[in-house]
Amino acid sequence: MILSASRRTDIPCYYSDWFYNRIKEGFLYVRNPINRHQVSEIRISPEVVDCIVFWTKNPAPMLSRLDELQGYPYYFQFTLTAYGTDIEGNVPHKKDVVIPVFQTLSKKIGAQRVIWRYDPVLFNEKYTPAYHIKAFTQIARALRGYTDKCVISFVDRYVKNREMLDCLHVYDLEEAQLYAFAGQLSRIALENGMEMASCAEKINLENYEIQHNCCIDKKLIESIIGCRINAGKDRNQRTECGCVESIDIGVYDSCLNGCAYCYANRGQAIVEDNYRKYDLASPLLCGKIMEEDKVTLRPVKSARQEQLSFLDM
Repeated sequence: MILSASRRTDIPCYYSDWFYNRIKEGFLYVRNPINRHQVSEIRISPEVVDCIVFWTKNPAPMLSRLDELQGYPYYFQFTLTAYGTDIEGNVPHKKDVVIPVFQTLSKKIGAQRVIWRYDPVLFNEKYTPAYHIKAFTQIARALRGYTDKCVISFVDRYVKNREMLDCLHVYDLEEAQLYAFAGQLSRIALENGMEMASCAEKINLENYEIQHNCCIDKKLIESIIGCRINAGKDRNQRTECGCVESIDIGVYDSCLNGCAYCYANRGQAIVEDNYRKYDLASPLLCGKIMEEDKVTLRPVKSARQEQLSFLDM
């Protein structure tokens, strides 16, 4: 089993104490986002968790307690962009805070296990292609040697973010411009010792040495844990997504980063209301079990294939 922590919210930044408590207790609860009263109990011992994938814009609250994850393979998807607080409202200053945190994390766990995400890329009057190229160059130079891989994607419009993107006058590049822009980013990444990949993009950028990416990456996980895993494509994700199946333990409408492009929040008031329900001792993130809830133990098991095949010889 692979745990995703989390596409839905920034657990490392805002809920790391809860997560460490759950590691200590060995289980957690996750509400079904469609059927709110359907709750899964998930055992998360090292015997069944093959890898944890953390998604974050600032894992600083986790860093002093990483030793508590001993026995759990893990890596980080670390989003670090060039936007200001007009786009990423509550993310700390990138040069003064976030880049040093990235570097510190990499020193602790290794460059292979910290993936740099420069995504999503959006364009408007302020954040022009030229702006992105300049900022990307500066960040790439700062992260040289601290990561092996950079992932990009271009902003998508969802029901939850469409109005905000319209207010920001976000526009799309023409196809030729988009290819040229992606090629420039790829060149800069390669110059700084990083391979380049795209996340859930329909466009083919392989001519610019940008591969289609798997954020929950079977090959990377196998490299980290030292054996093969039996894991297929995650059918709950978009067609273009290459991720393998995982269990997401996050909660929608609970991330405090305040990003204008976010697809996981319906509004700041809802987020703040959920955050007020945050209880470190609860098996649920942002809430407690109610009388009408039905808690069911979800069967989970390791996907490791410990026995070598002739292909491994």
